[in-house]
Amino acid sequence: MPAKELLQADQTLFRNPDLFDPEHLPEHVLHRESQMRGLQFCLKPAAEGRGKPVNALCIGTMATGKTTAVRTLFTQLEETTPNLVPVYIHCQVNATRYLVASHMYKKLYGHMPPHSGLSFEKVFSKVAKTLAESQRQMVVALDDIQYLFREKEIDAVLNSLLRAHETQPGASIGVVAIYSGEQFEYPLDPRVYSVFMPEEVRFDRYTRDQVHDILASRAREGFYPGVAGPEIIDRVADIAAATGDLRIGIDLLRRAALQAERQARRRIAPEDLETAHEKSRKVHLTMLLGGLRKEEKTLLKHICENEAKAGELQQKFEKETKLGYTTFHETLKRLEGLGLIHLEFTGKGTKGRSRIPKLHPRFPYQRQEILQVLQTQ
Repeated sequence: MPAKELLQADQTLFRNPDLFDPEHLPEHVLHRESQMRGLQFCLKPAAEGRGKPVNALCIGTMATGKTTAVRTLFTQLEETTPNLVPVYIHCQVNATRYLVASHMYKKLYGHMPPHSGLSFEKVFSKVAKTLAESQRQMVVALDDIQYLFREKEIDAVLNSLLRAHETQPGASIGVVAIYSGEQFEYPLDPRVYSVFMPEEVRFDRYTRDQVHDILASRAREGFYPGVAGPEIIDRVADIAAATGDLRIGIDLLRRAALQAERQARRRIAPEDLETAHEKSRKVHLTMLLGGLRKEEKTLLKHICENEAKAGELQQKFEKETKLGYTTFHETLKRLEGLGLIHLEFTGKGTKGRSRIPKLHPRFPYQRQEILQVLQTQ
C-alpha cells in the first residue's frame, strides 16, 4: 500500500467515538418514533402542568430500544421541563423499595441518604414532602421491573410510589415500567393494579432494514467519510439482524474501525471486520452472561448440558440452588425474555403442554461456547 494511503500515527478514523459507546443516547431515536410519541403522551399532562402523568409499561424483547427511548426522553424532559423530575432506576441492581427510594432521594438532593440507618419510610417521606412543597412532580422509570417481582418488592414499590399523595398531600409520582419479554405475565396485587393501570408501549424487534439504517447513521456521524463502505454496513447489518441485537452491530463497527487503525488503513477492509467479529463474539457473550444472576446462570447451564423437559430441569435447579418452583419459573421466563431460550411444546403431557427449554434459534452462540464462558464466571 502506498505510504500516502496509510493512516498516520496521529490520525484516527473516528470523528465522534462517543456514538459507539453502549451508553450513548442519540438525539433522535431512529425507528422508535411511535413509541416515543406514546411515552410523550403519557408524560404530557405532567410536563405541561395540567395533571398527573399516565403510567406506562414499555414491553419488548432484549435490545429493542426500550431503555434508550426512555432515557433519551428523560434527558429531554430534564433540559426543558423543570417541574417534572425524571428518575431512571435499574432494578437488577436496585431491587428493594429502599434502594428505589434512595435513588429518588439522590435525584432531589444530589447524594444518597446518609448512612445512619434511615428506614424506607423516612427516606420516602422526605422525598414526597419535598415534591409537594416545591410543587414538582416525579416520574420514575423502573428498568427490568421483573427483578422487583423476584425480590417480592413490586407491590410495595408501586403502592408507595402511586399512593404517595395519600400520605403526603400534594405529592405526585408516576411510573414508567420497562419489561423485557413478549408478554407481561407477572401478577400484581389487584389493589396495586387498580392504581397502576399502565398505558402499554410495545417495542417490536428491529427489522433488518431498520438495523441497516441505524448502523449507517452511526457510521456516517461517527466515522470520517469513506471509513465504512456500503459492503461493510451490509455485512454488519446482516450479523446484527441475525442476532436480534442492534448493540452487537454498533460494537462491531467500533471494533472493526480499531482493527483498521492497527493496520494503518484509512477505511475498514473486509478482513478487519471478520477479525473484529471473531474477537467480539466472545466479549459480547462474556458481558451478556456476566449480567445474569447466579440462579440464571445455573439454569442456563443445565439447559445447555441437557435437552430435558421443564419438570426435569426444575428438579436439578432446585437441588443445586435450594430455590423453589416459583423462582425456577421466574428464572425460566427471564431467560426467555432475554431471548436466550425458547420453550418448545412437545405435544405430550397434560393437554399437550409439556415443554422443553432450548437455546433460542436466534441466539448466535453454541452450547459449548456458552458452557466455556459460564465455567469462568
